[in-house]
Order: sequence, then structure tokens, then C-alpha cells
Amino acid sequence: MNRIKKAEKEEIVKPGKQESRNWDSRILFFLVSWLPDFLLIVSCAPIFLIHSACAAPTAIGSKKFTESYVLGEIAKRTLTDAGIPAEHRQGMGGTIILWQALRGGQIDAYPEYSGTIAQEILKNDRATSLSEIRELLAKSGVGMTEPLGFNNTYALVMRRSEAERLGVRTISDLRKHPELKMGLTHEFLDRQDGWQPLRERYGLPQQNVVGIDHALGYSALANGSVDIKDAYSTDAKIEQNDLVALEDDLQFFPKYEAVFLFRLSMSKDAIAALRRLEGTLNEKRMIRLNAEAERTKNYARGADLYFEHGAAPGNTVGESFPQKLTRWTLRHLQLAGFSLLLSVIFGIPLGIIASRGGPIGQGILGFASVVQTIPSLALLALLVPLPFFGISVRTAITALFLYGLLPIVRNTASGLQDIPRSLRESAIALGLSPITRLWEIYLPMASRSILSGIKTSAVINIGTATLAALIGAGGLGEPILSGLNLNDHVTILEGAIPAALLALVVQWIFDLLDRVLIPKGLRL
Repeated sequence: MNRIKKAEKEEIVKPGKQESRNWDSRILFFLVSWLPDFLLIVSCAPIFLIHSACAAPTAIGSKKFTESYVLGEIAKRTLTDAGIPAEHRQGMGGTIILWQALRGGQIDAYPEYSGTIAQEILKNDRATSLSEIRELLAKSGVGMTEPLGFNNTYALVMRRSEAERLGVRTISDLRKHPELKMGLTHEFLDRQDGWQPLRERYGLPQQNVVGIDHALGYSALANGSVDIKDAYSTDAKIEQNDLVALEDDLQFFPKYEAVFLFRLSMSKDAIAALRRLEGTLNEKRMIRLNAEAERTKNYARGADLYFEHGAAPGNTVGESFPQKLTRWTLRHLQLAGFSLLLSVIFGIPLGIIASRGGPIGQGILGFASVVQTIPSLALLALLVPLPFFGISVRTAITALFLYGLLPIVRNTASGLQDIPRSLRESAIALGLSPITRLWEIYLPMASRSILSGIKTSAVINIGTATLAALIGAGGLGEPILSGLNLNDHVTILEGAIPAALLALVVQWIFDLLDRVLIPKGLRL
């Protein structure tokens, strides 16, 4: 009886004092004692994930538009035919992302254009020769092939019927029509050789300007949602959609000769293989390759036409859909699974500390909440330039791990805070140590809430992991991005449906775990 009264006095009469301090210090000691294990897991797992990269095939990157995909496939097959293992990381994003990936060693080569290199990468406003560009690139450990043989410049395009009706033939003619709506790609809006400098050079009055995806822009142009869009002069859709490219009468756009950029540290055999592509394409042929890729919804088919003397178009031996689906799904599970593991490892201890309240607890919950409000694309973009991350699997996993923290931290804290005070007093009265109370009573009592948070985090990770394809990390986002570029709903669904089914399977698995992990008396 005296023991109970003494316990009540310590817990009730002096709340937040000695007992609370002892509890906090022991819990913190417990967490710190586990820190080496956490660090061991965190350090070993990324090594496991990127181990294959040490002996990985030559990685070819590409931007998120048809021609870059096709050129990436051509480079991959050229290397493979030369006996050099190669892989193509499709649609990794825009110029800066690919450039950072190349410099950081996440990819070994990718197709680029001389004008883009001078304007966007080297930030050079004056006319720059190819030899000057090559010398400047070498300072960053990057080499450049000779031009592939065609110039793919920027152009502004309109529906032919609309251009004829308004009498618009050149870009200068647009000054007479300020009412026209512009649908421009996001990269073009921000480029040094893009919209703002173009607008200043020509004195264009258009104010109704919206950012839109390159492929979706053609659909918007066709249905009249926009009147003008930026395009690449070798886009097959210009002819297919009966569009007209406006004459650059003030010669604003520089030459955009197609080349391959590559790491100078790449093997000599691989560099020699890429150089065999020099001077082998012209504008007409490139348009034909682009058209074939878009007609068949298959970039490898477009690349087939390049090798038509060595293989009949359409007979390329590649992955079947089940093989691709298996590869996408396994990578998706790898991304979502490992990020969830990290979220659990760190989220539950942080939730335990947050359950005690105070400035530290509020700070933990505040941090997790703020991370959750950052748009996923922005979070990826913020991580890419940081040391150790770059365009890699670990960047995607880190972003997913941060996104998965909030549900676990919040539910762990809430579950522990909701434990009845009378139960806490009884545990103290029995003389149980803080660690014993936590493991034997508090965590089991809060297990339903904790598992619910983990379940929510898992489902969030499955959906968000599709964005990993934007930085070449793979997963079920690959067919989604490819389908958006091709404006092909079937290809989009090849990634969207498996991702949705995967989320349902994960939900079902956690429902089963409810019956296994949660004490029988706490189940609904």
C-alpha cells in the first residue's frame, strides 16, 4: 500500500519532474545504444543497392522526348553490338538533370545538342565553335562526339489552317496577334535561348503563356487549347498534325547539332563505338525514326530503322512485356520497401521521443509535417545537387524515406499518448523499469496505432515511388513517363494499374499483420 502511494506521489504529485527526467534519459540512452545498429543498416543497404553499379553496364541516359529516347536506344544497341554491355535509362528529365548525372557518374553518356551545350551548360551567349565547346567540356571530364549529321533547332509551330487564316509566316508576324495563346515547355520557358530572350528579341506582345509537357502540348495544339507551342524541328508530329514551323527571320536560335556527350573516363572501346555514329543521320532520316517510334509506341522500333541494313525493322530481340513488368515491379518494390524500412527504423524511435511532448517532441512532429508538405518533384530536385545523392537510386529512396516519416512518427506518438493514465500508474506501482514499461506495456498497447501509421506510409511510398523514374531510378513510373511522352494511354496504364494493384496487395498484407502482431485483446 505504501509502495502504491509512493508511486502515485512520484507520478501525480510531481509530474514532469524526476520520474519524467529519468524516463527521458533512459529512453534516450536506449535509442543511442541502438544508433550503431541503425547506422550499420543505413550504410550497408545503399551499398547493397548500388553494388551492381560497380560492375554495371555502360549507362546511356536520355531526355523526356521521343528523339532523345530513340538516340539513346541507338547508342545502347551500338555498344551492345560492339560487345560492350549497356543499358538505357529512359526519360531522366531535362538538360540540367542529365548534365549533373553525367558529371556525377550516374550515367556515362547521353545525346545532346550543340546549341544547348553552349547556352545552357556552358552559359555562353556568344557563338561557340565545336572545338571550343569540346575544350570547355574537357575541364569537367566530359567529351563530345562529332555531330551525328543533323540540326534539330527550336521552332515555334502553329496549326497550318490557323497560320494561313491569320497570315502568320514568320515569328515577327506574331507581333500583330497578341491574343494568341502560347503553350511552351517548362524547360523552354527558363532557358537562356528560350521564351524570355526570344520575346525580347522579337518584341512579342503575347501575355497568355502557359507551361505544358512537350508531348501533351501537341494534343493541346490539336484541340485548340493553345495556338502556338515550341517544338523541335525534327519532331515527326509537325508533319503528322499538319503544323507549320514559323520562320526564325531574325535568326535567334543557334544551331542545335546532335552529338553524344560522354565521360572521358569511359572505356576507349565504348567511346570508339559512340564515335561510329558520327555523320550517320540527317534531318529527314531522323524525322523518319521519330515517326516510327511514335507510330509503334516503341522507341526500340524507331532505332531499328537506323540499323535497317543489319536487321529487319521490328525484329529486334528485346524484353517481352512480362519481363519488363517484372523488372519494373521488382525495382518498385526495392524502392518502396527499403525506404519504408528506413522510415520504420527511424520513425518509431522519433515517435517515442515525440510522445513525451515539449520542444523536442514538437520539433520532431513539425519537421516531419514540413517534409510532407514539400512537393515530391521539388524534394527530388533539392536532393539531386547534394553530395552523395545525384541522379541515383539512393536519392529516390531518401526522398521516399522522408515522405514516409510523418504517418509513423505521428501515429507512434499518438498511440503512446492515448494510453490511460491509470495503466501507467499501475505499471510504475509494480516497480517496472522505464524500458520494461515501454517494451512490455506501452508499445504493445500502441501497436495498433503504430501499425496503422506504417500501413499508411507503405501505401504512400508505393504511389510516390512512380516519380523515381524522373531521375532514372526505374520502377513502375517508367511506362507512365513513356506513355505521357507518346500520349499513349495503354502505355500509361502498363505502369499505373500494377502500381494500384501493388498498393492494394500491400494493404491486404498489413491487414493480415494486424492479426499476427497486435495483441488479441486490442483487435477490433
